[in-house]
Amino acid sequence: MVAIVLLGVAVVASLTNLPDQVSGTLFLMTMATGGWGIAISAIAALRQRALDMNVLMALASVGAVAIGDYAEAAWVVVLFAVGNALEELALERSRRSVESLRDLAPSTAQVVQGSEEVSMPVEEITIGSLLVIRPGERLPLDGEIARGHSSVDESTLTGESVPVDKEAGEPVYAGTLNIAGSFTMRTTSGAEDSTLAQVTRLVSDAQGSRAPSERFVDRFARIYTPIVLLAAVLVAVIPTLAGGSFDEWFYRALALLIVACPCALVISVPASVVAAIGGAARIGVLIKGGQVLEDLASVKAVALDKTGTLTRARPAVVSIYSSQGMNDDSPLRLMAALEKGSEHPLGQAIVRAASGMSPSALSVSDFEAMPGRGASANVDGRNLWAGGPRMAAERAARLPAEFEKAQRRGETAIVLGEGEHVLAVFGLADEPRKEAATAVKALEDRLGIDEVVMLTGDSEPVARSISRRTGISNWRSGLLPEEKLGVVRDLESEIGPTLMVGDGVNDSPALAGSTVGVAMGAAGSDVALDSADVALMGDDLTRLPDAISLSRKAVFVMKQNVSVSLFSKAIFVVLAPLGFVTLVTAIAVDMGISLLVTLNGLRLLRRPPSIR
Repeated sequence: MVAIVLLGVAVVASLTNLPDQVSGTLFLMTMATGGWGIAISAIAALRQRALDMNVLMALASVGAVAIGDYAEAAWVVVLFAVGNALEELALERSRRSVESLRDLAPSTAQVVQGSEEVSMPVEEITIGSLLVIRPGERLPLDGEIARGHSSVDESTLTGESVPVDKEAGEPVYAGTLNIAGSFTMRTTSGAEDSTLAQVTRLVSDAQGSRAPSERFVDRFARIYTPIVLLAAVLVAVIPTLAGGSFDEWFYRALALLIVACPCALVISVPASVVAAIGGAARIGVLIKGGQVLEDLASVKAVALDKTGTLTRARPAVVSIYSSQGMNDDSPLRLMAALEKGSEHPLGQAIVRAASGMSPSALSVSDFEAMPGRGASANVDGRNLWAGGPRMAAERAARLPAEFEKAQRRGETAIVLGEGEHVLAVFGLADEPRKEAATAVKALEDRLGIDEVVMLTGDSEPVARSISRRTGISNWRSGLLPEEKLGVVRDLESEIGPTLMVGDGVNDSPALAGSTVGVAMGAAGSDVALDSADVALMGDDLTRLPDAISLSRKAVFVMKQNVSVSLFSKAIFVVLAPLGFVTLVTAIAVDMGISLLVTLNGLRLLRRPPSIR
């Protein structure tokens, strides 16, 4: 930041009537402030006998200073330093994502000891201990319910938004959220062995094991830099040894070194990266650095999480069946009146669906929520109940065939009953995003992605239903976080660089372990956003193909700049040893090409068109 401010002051000074020494000094201060880290990295690379981007950058800036072009040297240093800072920031956010995972589970728990409850750190709780879990609390450890029943939100691990009903003997997991009832659980693992702790280790291991891709310019620098240096030395030494004038051939070698100076190459790539990242940000896509931009352009396979990515992670009523004995009262209106006092996501979905039917006009009394089973209330003098098979069995009600049909379609079925009679069956499902099918089609048809696959922890019928409605032919269901990571790694080994899109904690290992991880910004969890390399801030999937297309264009522009720079300079590299290039001509050529490729890179700042 200091280097950027100094550069701005130096540019202003150079455009005024201040002496050249003032602007020159400011440009040198800019180099010293922004370039010390680059210089250290360049020295370290030289000690290891390697010629990477840092060496190439240092050569360009020192060469520019040697010919008195302080402004160009300062611009080169600042642009390169900004790119490095972006990537360091992304790396630090990835480290913090692991810490965020650990914070999901509480650090203390209420342990039953005799007739009392004692608060203890989770690290001191042994396997087999009894813990009391109240409504609204997150579970501290893995275990099973010993007494009581409840509904538990397991989206942190499975990604599925519909809470799971739990009763005695059923497993529960650390980091999940108890929604309604109180219960006592018996621990089955310690703090270091819980499912959440395993997910944390998966994210950390995935981040550490992902091999860093080598930059295009780094690969080029390894070849270009030694060739240029060797050519300049040969031009100065060989003719002199053969009897030529040292002053003349040294002058020609210096002209060669200047005209072959990699300033144009070095300045064009960071300019193209910053411009492309800026262009992506204008459409709501945040790309964390130049390396991510290059990786994004190489993607061959795309894996998409279901809940919150392809769908809205909010259940909606998709089907209603009314029994023949139902009177003129709308079943949806009655159901909404009953569920008006419920905090369950499915009940709230029914209330939203009946928003235009005035369910509040019906009188409701004696409402009772029964965690893990359903709810009941007196609606306009009728004793109604709502729930699933467990509630129906308690009321001796026979479920109609439509209940199983709804489940086979991938819907969550809820019954509205009165006494032992079933009045209606409601099918609820997580609706696909309206743009999901368009985005999938663009990935396959417009961008030629070899494989698009949907990954979900939900059941097979639900996965089949969503895949059909979004146009995805390949899908995997019932996946745990480590299994999603395994699928991503299989895609990388079989097809190539793989992009993973997700929004939840359960997606973090796959996001961290993929070539490029993309998080749904507004809907995504903090952990997912930190684990990912790219964020779609508007939760608009159509921006994913746009981002890949922009990254490919950016890499093309980078290669275009390098090609133009090398082709034009190659001509003068041949002419310089022959004595046809003066130092003034060499400087003019170097500056002209630097300006040309920089302007070409800045074209990427323009707002990319949407696929819609």
